Amino acid sequence: MCGRRAIGIDFGTVYSCVAVFQNGKVEIISNEQGNRITSSCVAFTNNKRLIGDAAKSQISMNPKNTIFGFKRLIGCKFDDATVQADMKHWPFKVINDNGKPKIQVEYKNQIKLFTPEELSSMILANMKDIAEIYLGRKISEAVITVPAYFNYSQRQSIKDAGIIAGLNVLRIIDESTTAAIAYGLVNKISAERNVLVFDLGGSNVNITVLTIEEDIFEVKSIASSTHLGGEDYVNRIVEYFVREFKRKHNKDLQDNKRSLQRLRNACECAKLTLSSSCQASIEIDSLHEGIDFYWTITRECFEELNIDLFRSTIEPIEKALGDAKMDKASIHEIILVGGSTRIPKVQQILQDFFNGKQLNRSMEPDEATQDDDYDDPKRPFTVVYGTVNSRKR
Repeated sequence: MCGRRAIGIDFGTVYSCVAVFQNGKVEIISNEQGNRITSSCVAFTNNKRLIGDAAKSQISMNPKNTIFGFKRLIGCKFDDATVQADMKHWPFKVINDNGKPKIQVEYKNQIKLFTPEELSSMILANMKDIAEIYLGRKISEAVITVPAYFNYSQRQSIKDAGIIAGLNVLRIIDESTTAAIAYGLVNKISAERNVLVFDLGGSNVNITVLTIEEDIFEVKSIASSTHLGGEDYVNRIVEYFVREFKRKHNKDLQDNKRSLQRLRNACECAKLTLSSSCQASIEIDSLHEGIDFYWTITRECFEELNIDLFRSTIEPIEKALGDAKMDKASIHEIILVGGSTRIPKVQQILQDFFNGKQLNRSMEPDEATQDDDYDDPKRPFTVVYGTVNSRKR
């Protein structure tokens, strides 16, 4: 079995990462650029296909053929309101193919159509390649994380994408559940504890309530909401600056895909900066028709633009607690997962809801779901979906 260790892949909307268990610990594997997380981005040019960070680095020059956020399309119909809303923010073209969304690009001077599953397989194959280069051997098996809200069809789509990527997918597991398992294994919990995992990533919020005792993890409830993540916060900033640019210069950026993408890139950087600083500067030379764009956005402004989205993250928490038949006072630990949990206002709203309870920020938010994606026969654990009675069988 030692020669056939599975890798763990966290396939995210914005970033993905891959890990392996070896030498008694989980190792997050860096890509060729030395980054532990890789952009979930695919680009097509006249002569080649780019995946990951290489794809994202040229997005401003090639916005119509650089694809991101396609994980949001898995299992969706073209006419779904969420798909139509997302399309307004994407520079690439999504078409209706018998009711299903497909992405249209120009590749090697030809028009090509790709399904979300095909694009997903490219990201998974890239994760596989990163692991193979690091380990110096072929990889054939993987455990892949998915959002808790994914239904059977969506999970099967990810499994199919894994097969296309050349992987035997051993298990599809919820992202927030894996973080709780990682927490439990690292902290070696002996007494029963109720844990709530707050997973806020690029496109959604996932809440999982678990009871942990030793190496038994009982999932009491799961709740989710989509379109509440980092990408949606960036969309709000972009919309704000598009309005400001039009007000100041009487020119509309909406029809200029390249300008809009340059603005989006700057807004993404600003969002990250505002998690640690009170303001962020945006400086874009010749953004549109030779007009330079220089602006400073404050954390207060960012919070005002997104306050309704931040507050909406409480709704799935209330649902998860209700389904688990628990009140918030019975939660012993609140674990933060996902890059968007770094936002101070999100932390404040969450802490206020739990009456000032300390939040557990000990795990790296972008990598927390990787920490249990391994095959370690020396440390077995059990995940149970059901009641306390079924756990104490």
